[in-house]
Amino acid sequence: MINWRKPVLRSAAAILNRKMFKYLEYLKKIEFESLQTFAHLQEERLSRLLIHAYENIGYYHKVLEAADVIKGGKAYLENFNRIPVLTKDIIRREGENLFSKDRDSRKWYPNTSGGSTGEPTRFIQDLNYKDWSLAASFYLNLMAGKDVGEHEIKLWGSEKDILKERQTFMSKLNSCLFNTVILNSFLMSENNMRNYVNTWNKVRPKLVNAYTSSIYDFARYVKKSGVKIYQPNVIVCSAETVTNEVRDFIEQVFKCPALNHYGSREAGTMGCECLKKEGLHTFPINNKVEILDDSLKPCLPGQTGSIYVTTLDNFSMPLIRYRIGDMAVAAKNEKCSCGRGTPLIANIIGRHIEAFKTREGNVIPGEFFIHFIGVVYNKDIIKKFQVIQNGYDEITIKLVLLDSQKFAGLKDKIIESIRKVMGQNCKIDFEYVDDIAPTASGKYLYTISKVSSS
Repeated sequence: MINWRKPVLRSAAAILNRKMFKYLEYLKKIEFESLQTFAHLQEERLSRLLIHAYENIGYYHKVLEAADVIKGGKAYLENFNRIPVLTKDIIRREGENLFSKDRDSRKWYPNTSGGSTGEPTRFIQDLNYKDWSLAASFYLNLMAGKDVGEHEIKLWGSEKDILKERQTFMSKLNSCLFNTVILNSFLMSENNMRNYVNTWNKVRPKLVNAYTSSIYDFARYVKKSGVKIYQPNVIVCSAETVTNEVRDFIEQVFKCPALNHYGSREAGTMGCECLKKEGLHTFPINNKVEILDDSLKPCLPGQTGSIYVTTLDNFSMPLIRYRIGDMAVAAKNEKCSCGRGTPLIANIIGRHIEAFKTREGNVIPGEFFIHFIGVVYNKDIIKKFQVIQNGYDEITIKLVLLDSQKFAGLKDKIIESIRKVMGQNCKIDFEYVDDIAPTASGKYLYTISKVSSS
């Protein structure tokens, strides 16, 4: 079948002066360059960003000057590790002092982190960042064997179905042009999964993009029910790390490779496996990713540390040495045998999502609670949260609040949304605490299920 969507999208991008396809061609052109070439390209982009931040952003003018990173209009990257790390608390405290004074000329828009560390953060991005982010998404799909406009299914969270909101014309148009069908992972009852199988077989996706826990539970349903399922070229697993056990099971059921993807709302795609599965390729043109130990020293190969990211495309509000809240293992192999020269991350280990189960056997991914409590109903109200399933019909939500008065007006909406997926008999208790500590390994558990997974 002829892929008419790609030339249509290219033409639309040209008319609107959008650059995602230009950036995609650049990424394809340089993908097999050496590690040294990528390091040089990243240094050029990093220097340009730092000079811009120094000249246009109040917070960074002070910080970069104190770190001796900018002197005489030049960037001294040998001092980059002197820059203090950026945290969510600093972002909240500094507010617009982290915005570039020329942001209005860059067509900026607001965004919010997914709250995967329990601390949703508000920030702004701009059109150039969006185009680079789209180009990176197109590129990782190409790495996996799917071109722009070819059939894709997303087993993804859709709050619109829960809240009964109508899909906008633009979202329908985007789904049509990008040839993407969304299956709602927030509503994975057995009846819905039966319908998902029918949709899947009708669409015949070349690539499936899914929450790891959701595609795993869907695979369990497919195997248990014995239904026939169309075999895609690849499944890209996001939001959680893919363990060997989970990967093997997904690949066994769908008879295709399952790849690990790592990204965030703050920084876009930061890593994705290719079909060799020797580690996650980073995107050094778009982000500088550091894996550092507790002393903020670079981790040795095989060592686990915290991830710090510097966004290289978002000049409206660059994040420089931002502690994103995840942990990773530094790669032992400098380069993948596929020949691409982008540096590798061995694995992401800092994301931990536990799915909840209803008495009827329905599976609710932890991403549901992250999205609703951390984003949909959180407008500078909740600093941290943790949802604990004590029994099929018993949930406790621990909360560190920024505004208790505003939260009081949201309680009923949160309860209503949770009961729509967990059942109307679900008892929901709120526990207000001063802090929610991570585990000894550094993981932040924002969902904990005490219900047996058998």
